[in-house]
Amino acid sequence: MEHNKTIVIVGATGMLGSMLQQCLVGYTVVGLTHADIDITQLDTVRRVLSSYQPDIIINAAAFTAVDDCETKFDLAMAVNGTGPSYLAQVAKELDAWLIHYSTDYVFAGDQSTGYSEDYPTIQPVNAYGQSKAAGEVAIQQLGDDRWKKYYIIRTAWLYGPGGKNFVDTMLALAKTHPTLTVVNDQHGSPTYTKDLAKATRYLIEHNLPAGVYHVTNAGSCTWYEFATTIFKLTNTSVTVQPCTSAEFPRPATRPHYSILLNTKLPPARPWADALADYLLQS
Repeated sequence: MEHNKTIVIVGATGMLGSMLQQCLVGYTVVGLTHADIDITQLDTVRRVLSSYQPDIIINAAAFTAVDDCETKFDLAMAVNGTGPSYLAQVAKELDAWLIHYSTDYVFAGDQSTGYSEDYPTIQPVNAYGQSKAAGEVAIQQLGDDRWKKYYIIRTAWLYGPGGKNFVDTMLALAKTHPTLTVVNDQHGSPTYTKDLAKATRYLIEHNLPAGVYHVTNAGSCTWYEFATTIFKLTNTSVTVQPCTSAEFPRPATRPHYSILLNTKLPPARPWADALADYLLQS
């Protein structure tokens, strides 16, 4: 795809959207916020996107408060399920590409070796995962011989500047708590928004086949291991104690193993290297 293309980013000021804007220098990028476009209203989506005639639409908007999705399921489904469906519908009308981000939480979390892009069973264990799975299905169902121009990028444990994330939360808690207890039986791959944005640019520029792609930083860990690495890299003096998910109950069930296997794209750097880079920038 050539650099003279127009890319519209929906959710442009969020943690991922703002990083995408930085990484897509050289393209004509239009950044839209919720004030500019409500993706849960088809007429609005059609009117706003048609006015820009984009070559590529990137959906970086989502309702990502996992626990809140349990009690606000209708809102989660509207933003994470219906919204992507409308974006895909309008992308099809405009013959544009759609890039949509999904999550490790669409899987049950029972595969300790991880999940490849073509793993056959989507089986979310919480409302957030259900809403994101609905978005994936809606986009794929619109794909046909006339329009198969979508990338669904599943990612996990995302952090970066400009948004609430685990890294910043841990560092803030360490200032007021001499001891922290962190779950040690949920396994995943921490992912820096910079690396996800770079992989998105790679997809755009290499004209790869439509479909599902997995993008996380390489390797995996538990939340406890993630936290201890954060504190080690920042020389933060705090005691971190491991616990089980059962000992730290949350409204939404979390999958025990949600490692995404990337079998289609060049591997991103190891998660600890990306974390060190983020901490240097912070």
